[in-house]
Amino acid sequence: MFPSCYSKPTSTKDLFKRTYLAKLLLGVFVVYLSHTCWVIYSFLYTKPCDRDKGDCISSYLAERHNLQLSIFSCLKLDDSELNLITKIDDFDIHSNFERVVNVSLPLATRNNGTLHTMVFVHKFGVSPLQDSQQVHRVAHLITYMVPKETLRSHTELHNNQTVTGPQADRPISHWRSRLTLNMMSEDFNFNRGNLPSDIRHYMRVFQEENRMIYLPLLHIDELSARVKDLMEINGSLTELPLTISYKGLSLRQFRFWIHMQDVIFSLKHFGFTDVNIDEIKGVVVDTNVYLLAFTALATVFHFIFEFLVFKNDISFWRTKQNMVGMSRKAVLWRCFSTIVIFLKKLEEQSSVFVLIPVGMGAIIEVWKVKKVSKIKLQWRTSRSICHVGKFDESERKTAQYDIQAMKCLSYLVYPLSISGAIFSLVYLRYKSYYSLLINNLVSGIYAFGFLSMGPQVFINFKLRSVGHLKWNVLMYKAVNTFLNDAFACIFNTHPCHQLTCFRDDIFFIIYLYQKRLYSKTKSRGCEYVSTHFNHRKKKLNDDWNLHQLTE
Repeated sequence: MFPSCYSKPTSTKDLFKRTYLAKLLLGVFVVYLSHTCWVIYSFLYTKPCDRDKGDCISSYLAERHNLQLSIFSCLKLDDSELNLITKIDDFDIHSNFERVVNVSLPLATRNNGTLHTMVFVHKFGVSPLQDSQQVHRVAHLITYMVPKETLRSHTELHNNQTVTGPQADRPISHWRSRLTLNMMSEDFNFNRGNLPSDIRHYMRVFQEENRMIYLPLLHIDELSARVKDLMEINGSLTELPLTISYKGLSLRQFRFWIHMQDVIFSLKHFGFTDVNIDEIKGVVVDTNVYLLAFTALATVFHFIFEFLVFKNDISFWRTKQNMVGMSRKAVLWRCFSTIVIFLKKLEEQSSVFVLIPVGMGAIIEVWKVKKVSKIKLQWRTSRSICHVGKFDESERKTAQYDIQAMKCLSYLVYPLSISGAIFSLVYLRYKSYYSLLINNLVSGIYAFGFLSMGPQVFINFKLRSVGHLKWNVLMYKAVNTFLNDAFACIFNTHPCHQLTCFRDDIFFIIYLYQKRLYSKTKSRGCEYVSTHFNHRKKKLNDDWNLHQLTE
C-alpha cells in the first residue's frame, strides 16, 4: 500500500505499453482528421476539364437557352393529370426570388390523402411533357406525422407526458408550406473520367454532334422543410399557401448541400428520430456557414478533451490507494446520476451513438464507487468473496467533512426535489409509474446535479489543501464546460438554459481560487497520511535490523 502522495514505481515495460497505446490512438485520430480534410478539400476544389482533350461534358446553360420554370401538383406520380401551381417565363438562373402562391387541395388530399409536386425546367414556350431536354424533380407536399403539440412535447424534459384523446398519437396529414429550389448556375465543364460520384445522381447527359452536354442540375432542398413550417390540414380548407423560393448555387455550394442532405437523412438508419433530425437540420440551415465550420472544429476539440478526461481519470483512479481529501458522497452521486440518465436514454430509445458513451460512463462510475469504498472481490472455488477495506484516521476525518457538507446541502435539495415531484405527480401525466420515477429523478439531477461538486470544495477548505485532486482531469472538464456554455450563448437557446449552463463554471472558478490560495501548502494533503507512512517505515526498519541480528 502506498500513500496517495507517493507514486508507485512503474516498470519500463508498462510505461512502454502506455506510450505505444497513446501513440496508436493519436495516429488513428490523425488519419481520421487527414481523411476529413481531404473530403472537405474535394468539395472546395473540383478540377475542370481541359477542352482540348475532347473528353469533357459541357453545360447546357452555356448556350444561353430561354428557359421556363413550371411547377405542378398531382395526386400520384404516374398520374397524367397535372395541375399548374405557377410558372416563370424567361427564367433567369442567376436571379434569386421568393413568391407565395395558393395551391388548391383536392378532396382526396383533404380526407387525409397525399399530394405531390413536380418541378420542371424546360425550354420556353414548349410543354415540359414534350421537351426531351427538360429536367424535373419530385417532392411531397403532404407529410404524415402526429400533431405538432404532441411532437413538441417529446423535445421537453417530460417527453413521456401523454396527450389526452383517443387519436393523440395517430399521424395525420400536414401541409408543407415552404418549397426551396436550388440549381447549379455555374458554367462548369466536367471531366468524363473524373466525374464526382455525388453529381452523377443529378446529371442527365445527351450527345449533340461530337459534344457531350449535361442538362441543368436541379435540386429540391429538403433541409429547409422544418417541422415548425408544417400546417395541419383542416378538411374545410380548399387551398393553402405555398412559399416558393429559388437560389442559384455554385458547384461547391451545390455539392455541399446535397452531401449534407444525404448524411442527415442517413441518420435514420442509426436510430435518430424525426425530432432529432429536425434539430440537426435547424443547426445546419439556420446557422452561418463560418459559424457552422467553427462549430465542427470546436466539436473535434471537444471529443479530444473528452478522450483526455477519460484516459487521465481512469489512470488516476487506477493507482489511487488512499482516499484522503476525496469526497465519497460526490462519487456516489455521480454514479447514481449517470445510471439514471442511462435508464432515461434507454427508455427514450435513443440512438446507439448516445447509449454507448453514457453506458460506458456509468460502468466507470460504478468502478469508482468500488475504489472509493475499498471493495475487493476475490474469486475462490467458484464463489465471489467481497472484502471491504478499513479506513485510517485521516480518511475517517475526510469522511466526517464529507458527511457534514452533504448534510448542509440536504436542507436545500430534499425540500425542492420533493415539492417538484409532488407538482409533477399532480399536474403532469405519464405513461407509467416507472416513467414518473425516471423523469422526476432526471429533473432533480439536471436541476441540482451541480451541487454535487460542493462537498469537494468544503473538504478542500477544511484540509487547506488541493494536492489530492487530479488537476489535469479538472482542467479538461472545465474546458469542455466552457465550450458548452459558449455554444449555449451563441445558438438560439432559452435564457433559462443559458443561465443554468454557468452553474458548473462557478465551482470550477472556486477550484482555481483554492488552488491559488493553497498553493504554498499544496503538500499539506500528505500530512494526513504521513503518520501511516512513518509507522510503516519504522516497521520496515525494525524488520531489517532484526534480520541483521539473526544473521
